[in-house]
Amino acid sequence: MKTKFLCFFLTALLVIASSQFIAASARQDKGASSKASQVETAKSGSVDKRASSQASIGDKSTAARADDTKVQKPKDDKITIGADIVNVTISVTDPYGRFVTGLGKDHFEVFDDKVKQQIAHFTDDDAPVSLGIVYDVSGSMKDRINRSIRALRRFIDTSHNDDDFFLIGFNDRAKLVQDFTTSGDNIVSHLMFVNPRGSTALYDAAYIAVEKVQQGRHSKKALLIISDGQDNNSRYTYKELRNRVKEADVQIYAIGITDPANDSLAGFGRSVLEEITRMTGGRAFFPSAYNEPELVEICTRIALELRHQYSVGFYPTDLQSDARWHKVQVKVNPPRGLGRLSLSYRDGYQSFKK
Repeated sequence: MKTKFLCFFLTALLVIASSQFIAASARQDKGASSKASQVETAKSGSVDKRASSQASIGDKSTAARADDTKVQKPKDDKITIGADIVNVTISVTDPYGRFVTGLGKDHFEVFDDKVKQQIAHFTDDDAPVSLGIVYDVSGSMKDRINRSIRALRRFIDTSHNDDDFFLIGFNDRAKLVQDFTTSGDNIVSHLMFVNPRGSTALYDAAYIAVEKVQQGRHSKKALLIISDGQDNNSRYTYKELRNRVKEADVQIYAIGITDPANDSLAGFGRSVLEEITRMTGGRAFFPSAYNEPELVEICTRIALELRHQYSVGFYPTDLQSDARWHKVQVKVNPPRGLGRLSLSYRDGYQSFKK
């Protein structure tokens, strides 16, 4: 009996011990598994953070490079556009003297010292002009000034609404009578009560006007000279005026009010006005000193011409040339039926090379 009881007791004790051992093992396995999971999670989080950080750094770096490109590109564009483009303003007329409009970029060819250039800019817009009026109030204009004032009024009335004007009057010396204004009345009112007298400082007046027009707010610039062309009192020489005109991108128009029968220097005055206008792409007109309708018609024509011009721009292909002066030639290949066309434009430009 005792022996059976002892066996039963030992068996029960063994079962209890086994159960406790199994439970302890299970708890250890679970703890180890939990730690491993935490370690993996931590590792994963660390890797994700590093990846996220690297991605963020990469994004910032890419964004920075993109911003650098955006900043640098406009700088490059400005340098390219503003540095060495040559703009040529062209007037085109048919055999009857009428303005020819509607031509396109492909109808023009431009040559720089006989080398064909690629046209980079082209427009035929009715663009406003900054314009200086250079008005002779010397004694030689005494009997002609009233007619010329009425013609000048027609010129202003026919001009673009956004044109701005200034007025330089000259006799013994040149003087800025009216600074830039969009009011034609301001210009004409200064001339209404002028008493023409004194000598003629034409070269001084034209030289000062070339300097002054550079201050205009429009990129297109022009001068209108109304005079008999007879200079006899300037400090600047004609050669100095010619050189300054060649440097400037300014169209010059002139109305020579001369009387060949009575003006002893009419021929020379005419040649002066013809040369300085031709080299800039402008024109010189010589109406009768006493024919007011003709004078009015010429003023109207000049105003209309300034509004019906083509602008062509090119980048010279030979910037390293040693030539100080480049000869420009423009050819037009019009559609059939227009006949032989005439072109007026400035005949050259100074080298960009310093």
